[in-house]
Amino acid sequence: MFSFTTKEEVKRQSVYKVHKLTQSMKIDADWNKPQWQNIKEIDINNRMGDKPLFIPTVKAKMMYDNENLYLIFHVNDRYVRCRVTDYNGPVYEEPAVEFFFSPDPAFPDRYFNLEINCGGTPLMHYNDFSAKTHNPLELEDIYKVEIAHSLPQVVDPEITEPVTWTIEYKIPLAMLEKYSKIIYPKPGISWLANFYKIAEKGTNIHFLTWSVVDNPEPDFHLPRFFGNIKFE
Repeated sequence: MFSFTTKEEVKRQSVYKVHKLTQSMKIDADWNKPQWQNIKEIDINNRMGDKPLFIPTVKAKMMYDNENLYLIFHVNDRYVRCRVTDYNGPVYEEPAVEFFFSPDPAFPDRYFNLEINCGGTPLMHYNDFSAKTHNPLELEDIYKVEIAHSLPQVVDPEITEPVTWTIEYKIPLAMLEKYSKIIYPKPGISWLANFYKIAEKGTNIHFLTWSVVDNPEPDFHLPRFFGNIKFE
């Protein structure tokens, strides 16, 4: 039988309270727009693996409404190169931000991972940790995720100097139901999730997490270390 967490792991979990969006919002990668201004940010600053040349400063915010999830990431970075433009390509090899989430608390080992490189190209899978399966979402469904990015789709040559970039997106909840049972967000509902920043290859390899992942080697696919996101 798959065991999700120990008592010690529960004590380590981070908690983020997610508020409801009460007005319409354009997805445009603007970190400073009014809808986000009063939303608490989280820091993605727990490092896994070897210390990189430069440790990015990464923040994220999240909201929801009856039909969608909304996320935005703000990254102060260096050594940025982005050449993957194919959906479900190896975006994690480049500077990218990631959101892993279990939308049904009854099955915490079943989760989605949405990974988007700094040029706005996504990868999205649905996974079952206990069964060791990783299934890519169909492209027609990933296209339904509305994504905005501040950098060009392709960044080449590498930007070695400090650079700030943002990613914002909207995930339709109905699209997820094709792959998993969804407990729709509302006050009192909690999901398990983690937020990440990665560059698996290149000049500045790094692995950063929001909720601490206690593992000898960098590995984001460990749902027992997900934190709690509590919908308000």
